Amino acid sequence: MPRKFIKRYLPNSESIKNHKNLQLFGEWLHDPLLWHLQRRNVAKAFAIGLFFAFMPMPFQMVGAAAFAIFFRANLPISMVLVWLTNPLTMVPIFFACYKFGAWMLHTPYKNIQFELSFHWLSTSLLEIWQPFLFGCFVAGSIAALLGYLLINLIWRVNVGSNWKNRRHQRKKLKSEENL
Repeated sequence: MPRKFIKRYLPNSESIKNHKNLQLFGEWLHDPLLWHLQRRNVAKAFAIGLFFAFMPMPFQMVGAAAFAIFFRANLPISMVLVWLTNPLTMVPIFFACYKFGAWMLHTPYKNIQFELSFHWLSTSLLEIWQPFLFGCFVAGSIAALLGYLLINLIWRVNVGSNWKNRRHQRKKLKSEENL
C-alpha cells in the first residue's frame, strides 16, 4: 500500500534526471537505489526532505538531492518534500522557527516587520539571524527525526496488516476447500 500510494504521486525518473539544476550530479543520478521505493530509502528521503524544507537557503532542492545521493535515499521524495516550504507557507514556518529559536536560546523576541528587500535583509535579519537559524536547524532536525520514525512505523504496520489479511484469506480458502 505505501509503495503504490507513493508511486502514484511521484514524478518520473526521467523528468528529474533532466532537471537543469540537477545536471551537476551527472552519473550519480543513475544509481538504482535513488529510485526504489523501499522502506529504508523512503524513510531516509522523508528525513532529508523535511530537514531541507526548514533550511532557509536558496536551491533547497539541490541540497536535498545532494544528501539523497550521498545517503542513497529516494531522490524524488526528498526533493518533493522540500516544497513543504513554498511561497504560501514559508513566512509562517520561518516565523515559527524564529520564535522557537528565540525561546530555545532565551533571547528576547523582537517584533520585526518582514519585507522582501535588500535593506531589510541587511538590517533586520542581522538582528535576528542567530535564533532564526538555530530555530530552523532544530525544527528541521525534529521534523526529520519524526518523519523518519513515522514512515518506518506506517510502513511496518501496513506490511504487517497486509500479511495478516493474506494469512486470513488463505485460511478462509483452505476452510472452504475442506467443505
